[in-house]
Amino acid sequence: MLRRLGLLALDALLPPHCLTCEAAVEAQGSLCAGCFASLSFVTAPHCARCGVPFPHAGVGPLCPGCEARPPAFEAARAALRYDAGAQRLVLPFKHADRTELAGPLARHMARAGAALLARADLVAPVPLHWRRLLARRYNQAALLAARLARQAGRPYLPDLLRRTRPTPALGDRGAAERAALLAGAFAVAPRARPRLLGRRVLLVDDVMTSGATADACARVLLEAGAAAVDVLAAARVPDPRLEGAPRP
Repeated sequence: MLRRLGLLALDALLPPHCLTCEAAVEAQGSLCAGCFASLSFVTAPHCARCGVPFPHAGVGPLCPGCEARPPAFEAARAALRYDAGAQRLVLPFKHADRTELAGPLARHMARAGAALLARADLVAPVPLHWRRLLARRYNQAALLAARLARQAGRPYLPDLLRRTRPTPALGDRGAAERAALLAGAFAVAPRARPRLLGRRVLLVDDVMTSGATADACARVLLEAGAAAVDVLAAARVPDPRLEGAPRP
């Protein structure tokens, strides 16, 4: 009752407004109807392995990338298509200190990745290189992973992985070049190895583009003794090769 009264008093002093615009909403931390309608949730059909959305049924079950080079992770899922609607949530969260957006994003992720959370033994974030972490002051993937682990009642290991060197943007590079750039870029923290052995890891990130980073992390975790690795992201960049795929 005291908590509810406190929230009512806060709402009276600071009327709730949409997370991505100034429209009035009923509750703090929510979206207005227009901004919510702009979000594109990733639902079936999608690649059974990497979770990339398909434009229509009949394309799968695997995308061309997973057929040509299966990733090391077992399954990846994302809450949102990374389009203009998702960017209004993800970009301020990632670059503008809007850390309060971790909660709403994690709620969407928990629904999209319910099956992955249910079978996870532990939850860990994709790490930032220490220089980028100093510049940004927080790891957005770690904020999401902490929320998800708490919601699901799973152990959270923020320092399971470390990024041993910075890596360039990978979005416009081919699969072989991405793999080469990421080779040796991640390592398992020595003190975390005992907790990793025989465990299924849920790896958390904010945006999944090609899946190369998740694949590199998964390979390192498996080599260190993990039983399996799944991946859960807030948003997934669609594969442009699939967007124009003809209907069967």
